[in-house]
Amino acid sequence: MKDITLLAVESSCDETAAAVVVNGRNVLSNVISSQIDLHTLYGGVVPEIASRMHVEQIIPVMEQALKQAGKELSDLDGI
Repeated sequence: MKDITLLAVESSCDETAAAVVVNGRNVLSNVISSQIDLHTLYGGVVPEIASRMHVEQIIPVMEQALKQAGKELSDLDGI
């Protein structure tokens, strides 16, 4: 059976994350960009700031996850 390699992407109210996972169990990388320090200045999560930060961070986070896993987009079976 062929291994399945995925780039998993997650965003919550104050974090942007990506991981490279093989067969749903073997985590090759896990990168998280947190916005906690930024939102602390305002006393809580500010949705407009959070959404902008997700847009700014998603590509660098995915690139870092791929790099840490030693993979390229062409190695992936899905996102």
